[in-house]
Amino acid sequence: MAPKKAAAKKASSAQKTVGSPWDRVQLARHPMRPMMLDYVASCFDEFIELHGDRHIGDDAAMPSGLATIQGHRCVVVGHEKGRETKEKLRRNFGSANPEGYRKALRVMRLAEKFNMPVVAIIDTPGAYPGIGAEERNIAEAIAFNLKEMMLLRAPIVAVVIGEGGSGGALGIGVADRVLMMENAYYSVISPEGCAAILWKDRKHAQDAAEAMKLDAQNLKELEVVDEIVSEPKNGAHEDPARAAELLKDSIVKNLNELAKESMDETVARRYDKFRRMGRFNEGEA
Repeated sequence: MAPKKAAAKKASSAQKTVGSPWDRVQLARHPMRPMMLDYVASCFDEFIELHGDRHIGDDAAMPSGLATIQGHRCVVVGHEKGRETKEKLRRNFGSANPEGYRKALRVMRLAEKFNMPVVAIIDTPGAYPGIGAEERNIAEAIAFNLKEMMLLRAPIVAVVIGEGGSGGALGIGVADRVLMMENAYYSVISPEGCAAILWKDRKHAQDAAEAMKLDAQNLKELEVVDEIVSEPKNGAHEDPARAAELLKDSIVKNLNELAKESMDETVARRYDKFRRMGRFNEGEA
């Protein structure tokens, strides 16, 4: 093949819009993809971080605090992975400990107390499964968040911006509106973990991603997520400013809609929304 034709073919391939669930998993993990604090800086007018769970300590993997977004005073909680090696280690690669979930809930209760909405930004491979986290009751911390968020008297908008891994994601994901960026994924387990269990080999991760329906399009059809946030062509990392603009518009739109409801309506609808998930009817044999 002539050099010019080869270069043109390579460029065309690079620009091809991704489509398969596995493609989207790879984009969700792209090292240059905008992270939680990137979006906080570009979407919110100001952010005052609050630290500590008032029990054990702070968790840098779960930045939380007070913010404003286009006139809405709110609280923001979310997972931060970190970009450089030292920052990744400090943030524990976005895998929060129990302190992170307890801190997030503490901040969400401030939202309830002062009549502010909650914006939860999800991007984690999963909660930290280490011995220390287990000793400090990571499962209990997540379970308690699920219960408390279900009844929290504050509007909640959650958005999956990258990885949405298992209970680590769901621990801040019980929301009135669950948004998901176009090239994110949301699942009970990673494709590699699923492949290791079902096929005894992680090389089948692509097949697992297809079977698990973990991408935004499938999850929207299953009514697990409420809205898909579009991204620039080839992913948010290609144009972070445009990605932030699209995300901000979606968050503000949903906050405006939730502001029109009474708190009783909001809590009742939230409870019913999650109760409906997984229901099915068996046909006659």
